[in-house]
Amino acid sequence: MIQSMTGFASASGSHGAYFWTWEARSVNAKGRDLRLRVPDWIEGLEARVRALVTPAVARGGVTLSLRISREATAGAFALNQTQLGNALAALADVEAQAMDRGVSLAPSNACDILALPGLFAGAIEAAEDAGLSPALVVSLEPVLASLLAMRASEGRALSDILSQQVDQIARLTARAAQQSVAQKEKMAQTLQINIDKALGADTDLDEARLAQEIAVLVVKSDVTEEIDRLGAHVSAAKDLLAQNGSVGRKLDFLMQEFNREANTLCSKSHSVELTAIGLDLKASIDQMREQVQNVE
Repeated sequence: MIQSMTGFASASGSHGAYFWTWEARSVNAKGRDLRLRVPDWIEGLEARVRALVTPAVARGGVTLSLRISREATAGAFALNQTQLGNALAALADVEAQAMDRGVSLAPSNACDILALPGLFAGAIEAAEDAGLSPALVVSLEPVLASLLAMRASEGRALSDILSQQVDQIARLTARAAQQSVAQKEKMAQTLQINIDKALGADTDLDEARLAQEIAVLVVKSDVTEEIDRLGAHVSAAKDLLAQNGSVGRKLDFLMQEFNREANTLCSKSHSVELTAIGLDLKASIDQMREQVQNVE
């Protein structure tokens, strides 16, 4: 069954003091265009997400967004000893340089030092951050599954529409085949009348040259090959719609071939009826082409 390129999914999760929401959107694209909007401070997250999504999506523009926030930690504080040591060393260096230059500084106190950013909850945050990236990836898996399920559901509806359009093209092709027979018969009658007139009006007319010109005219007006190729394209389209996997590019190419044959049929037509069928074919092919743009 074919897949659509459009879909949406979202889900929320939490880990420790962190809360987040994943959003996944998928739209039409010529190839696979994966856009990740994740915080760069979570080490290794983007690579993990890309490795998860890339094999699952063959074609389409997928935007994956992560909104994450952290709840203020309540309860006992934990000092980050490394940060505290760095702060005290920097403070000693500043005071030493000030003394050497005769600059008098106000005495430092513990409150001033503890107010520096990064001194509290460093150990707690480090423990939480260590498990944050894996938790985010795990919570993304059902989001991705939901997105793919929606693309599959859209694909089933799209398959029904395309199947109906292929059937319509097949019906129009059959009508064109019938009308081409009538066109041949009518052209034969018209040609015979004109030949009789030409032979009667000019006794010096080269009958061999006349036969050659008639043969060229008949070949130019014969749409048998175009009708046969349209029939072959109909069969190819039905086969592609029955396949699994990414067939959007093949269908898109096939629509170009459909359109080429319909154009040629119209240009070769010598009857109002066949021209009308050709125009209906072009309209149906164009409608199908628009739907094919949604196929993965």
